[in-house]
Amino acid sequence: MGWAQPLIIGIALAVIIRSFIVIPIVVEGASMNTTLLDHDRMIVNKMDEPERFDIIVFHATKTEDYIKRVIGLPGDKIEYKNDTLYINGEAYDEPYLDEQKEVTVGALTPDFTLQDTPLKQLTVPEGELFVMGDNRRFSKDSRQIGSIPIDKVVGTTNIVYWPVKEMKIIHN
Repeated sequence: MGWAQPLIIGIALAVIIRSFIVIPIVVEGASMNTTLLDHDRMIVNKMDEPERFDIIVFHATKTEDYIKRVIGLPGDKIEYKNDTLYINGEAYDEPYLDEQKEVTVGALTPDFTLQDTPLKQLTVPEGELFVMGDNRRFSKDSRQIGSIPIDKVVGTTNIVYWPVKEMKIIHN
């Protein structure tokens, strides 16, 4: 019986950690290129509250989770003009897009305001987030699906652990 107690404690800790603290995920698709690549494996932190420019995982449908970057918080007015992000009228630099911009002909992010999206309003609703993929031309995000209720967020992620040669911590 000496080995059973540590085994039971280990299993219980694993269940608690996976249920409430962190979970692994696999990136599927190219919507976050070049920051994240298809099949990258990451750790999702279920404890953090999402902040602007965090990468989050959220329940997009009953069977599908998406991984995107938080651009707008509740109450924010979001718009793009001439490939520049404006939040509440202030221009923001997006260094995580630099690599994409180097290889893209024309604007990476076409001009839009929140009124041009399914939101059809001036600001991000309370209790919701406006998210976008870093691969702006090939991302299904809030520009098409609308804002994301905060209660659909699984957690934040910034640690790629696989493949080993691509292991990194992503700084926003």
